[in-house]
Amino acid sequence: MPKMKTKSGAAKRFRVTGNGIKHKHAFKSHILTKMSTKRKRQLRGASQLHAADMQKVERMLRLR
Repeated sequence: MPKMKTKSGAAKRFRVTGNGIKHKHAFKSHILTKMSTKRKRQLRGASQLHAADMQKVERMLRLR
């Protein structure tokens, strides 16, 4: 049987860490002029994946 392939779209969007899975915030790619500075600052960096989404993402990344 061939190897199970990772979903390439998911591989680009998520990073597996020791504590869980990291993801980038949405709404931070373009048309940022109308967004407040506070909102843009809050969307900076990465955050942990919510527990409710963990099973779906692990399946896409073939972790389980």
